[in-house]
Order: sequence, then structure tokens, then C-alpha cells
Amino acid sequence: MSVSESGPIRRSIEVEYWVIDREGRLTEPGALVETSPGVEREFVAPLLEVKTTPCETTSALEAELYDRLGRLLQRADELGLGLVPLATPLNHEEVEERPSERTRVQNRVVGEAFEYVRHCAGTHVHVEQQPGSEVDQFNTLVALDPALALVNTSPYFRGERLCAGARSKLYRRMGYDDVPHQGWLWRYLDSVDEWDRRLERRYDDFVRRAIDAGVDRRTVESSFDPESAVWTPVQFRAAFDTVEWRSPDTALPSQVVRLADSLAGVVEHLHTTDATVRIEGDTGRVTDDAVVLPEFDAVLRYVEAAMEDGLESPALRSYLDRMGFDVGAFEPLSHEFDRHDPVSREEARELRLQYAERLERDVSRATPVRSD
Repeated sequence: MSVSESGPIRRSIEVEYWVIDREGRLTEPGALVETSPGVEREFVAPLLEVKTTPCETTSALEAELYDRLGRLLQRADELGLGLVPLATPLNHEEVEERPSERTRVQNRVVGEAFEYVRHCAGTHVHVEQQPGSEVDQFNTLVALDPALALVNTSPYFRGERLCAGARSKLYRRMGYDDVPHQGWLWRYLDSVDEWDRRLERRYDDFVRRAIDAGVDRRTVESSFDPESAVWTPVQFRAAFDTVEWRSPDTALPSQVVRLADSLAGVVEHLHTTDATVRIEGDTGRVTDDAVVLPEFDAVLRYVEAAMEDGLESPALRSYLDRMGFDVGAFEPLSHEFDRHDPVSREEARELRLQYAERLERDVSRATPVRSD
């Protein structure tokens, strides 16, 4: 299906950061939440989310994100707090939840494995749905899921090295392993109706598992609807009229903006050219007249490489290059952790302080990713 030309595709970002005190210990954000529009608490106590509004250009997106982060950092300095752009706290035994009915239900459904999810901070990128081309957009983002490797930021969980993208492994292989349809990457779609049918099936599964775990049906249905009961990496979001990509780690703001720009660039290629989308083979490529998506099983192999090895995988680097990413422009923080020894709690606190300073420098030295 080709995409007809119209206006710019809007995009937005949601990015989560750990909040720390002057000693590098995880702490609650307190008054930080009131500092700027688009700043919200997350379901765990020491995590803060910063959202942008939908923006037509990368420069507008960047300006808004940096303005909100600048206000946050100024207030954080007054309060003796910092923001850490790492996907996990590196080493921290327990991350306290904020009480809520939704979280209580998830704990019952997912069980002890929900502990893994509490240690994760990520980025969500939204791109505006284009009427008639939603399926192409969705399938393209599924094929681009291995691009999570471009911003892997932590290889550690509870002090032990897991892989290049620890957060992705915590989610997909550990947190939702017993409920894979809720958190794993879903296959390509043939139609929007197929998405709706999948969503309803997964919701019915979720409600049934919750009831089996002793949760009252009314409680489940009042806390979740079909859209909010799945955490699959690529989703249609009716409330925002977007396709959402939920896979990337939290990262430095410049890295997040660059990634969103790259992702939007591939989607805009569908939007502004006569390129057709088709699924075939194992390699994938974006050309002037076509977007060729690899078969789903091949995508999963690239995703596995993205989690385990990150950009150290030559095959993955080649794939992302063929799919339109400037791989050399990204320097994932995860690859800075070249040690394989465990990280102690004291070392983790010091590292969190160092990366909080990195975020401050990144915001203060902001330069445009591109001129739209």
C-alpha cells in the first residue's frame, strides 16, 4: 500500500528517569512533579516520567523536551535531587511501588516476576496514525523494533551483568515470561480489525488470569480496558491516535530525540513517497520506492541480537543501516560498561551520580539534532 502525501507526521516522546538524592540513592520525586507540564509519577516511587505534546517537527519536539527537562533540573538542584538516564538502577534490591489498584492486579496476574518490571525505565515514541496506512505503520515499527539497541543504557540488574539491553530482557524474558502475549512483540498485522481482535483476546486472557488469581472481575474491569492491559512493544493507541513504540531504554535526551527523529524519518518515508511496503526474506531494506520488512522470525533474531549484544553485533548494525538508521550517530551508554564484574551498591550509587551529571551536561549543551 502506498501512502499519499499530506502534512507532517506528528511525533511525541515519553521518557522515564530515576530520581536520586545527593548520595546517589533512589528517592521519591516530591515537589519535582509540580515543576513543569507533562511531568508525572510512575507506578514505582523513584521514577519520574516526562512527556511532550505531539510535535510536527523534530526541532519542536527537541525544544519542548529540553525546556521541560531544564525546568526539572533547575528545581532538582534546589531540592538536592538528580535524574538518572539509565534503564535500570544497576544495583538495588527492592524498588518500592506506589499503591494503586492497577499495580495490585498486575502483581496478582504476573506474580513474583513483576519484580523485574519495577527495575525498568524506558522511552515511548509516538507517531501519528495516517488514515488508510495504519497497518503499514504498525508493521514497519515491528520491523524496526531491533533499533532499541541504538539506546541501550544498562547491562546490569541487581549488580549482575545480564546483557547489553538488560531492561528489554527483564521485560520480555523475565517479567512477562508467563504471560508472553501481554509483553512480547506481536506479529505483523493484516488489518486494523485483526488488531482489535487480538486486543480483545488478550484482554479476555488477562481478566481470566486475574480472576483465577483471586481478583474480583469488577475490580479488573474497572482498572483495565483492552488497550491498557497489554504491554507489547508496538501498539495502536486510540486515545492519542498514534502508533506507539515502547521498546527503547531511557537515555540521554539527545539520544532519545535522535532516535525519535530517525524513527519518524522512516515512517515519513512511507508518508511522503510512493514507496510500497512488503514483507519478504530475512534482510530488510528501505529504498526510494520500497520498504521491505523481513519475515517476523528474522525480526525476532535481530531483536535478540539487540538485547544480548547491542551494536556489537555486525549483523544487527548492517540491518539497522539498511532500514534507514545512521548507526554511527549513536553511542549507547550500555557499551560504556566494559567491565563484567558485579557492581556493588556503593558503586551503583556513584555511577548513578555520574550519569545524572551527564544528563545535566547533555541538556545544557543541547544542539539541534536536525533542522526540519
